[in-house]
Amino acid sequence: MTITGRVQGVGFRFYVERCAQNLGLSGYARNTAEGVEVVAEGPKEKLDLLVEKCRKGPSYAHVENVSVSYDEDDSGNKYFGFDIR
Repeated sequence: MTITGRVQGVGFRFYVERCAQNLGLSGYARNTAEGVEVVAEGPKEKLDLLVEKCRKGPSYAHVENVSVSYDEDDSGNKYFGFDIR
């Protein structure tokens, strides 16, 4: 997913990391020129919860848009834990 708006310099990646870890998801969050990119893997129900949390964001953020795409990959986990890049 890509999150745009005031999402850099407000602890957004750390917020996503905490949410993803609480949901038991793995992947990463990183800043890009467009905003914050989040790649996560896990059960779809938990991924949907992470998307909703990203739509809200931390208190200092102002989320304008969340673009989401899902990839059905059955090849196993690509990530161990959730990292900030």
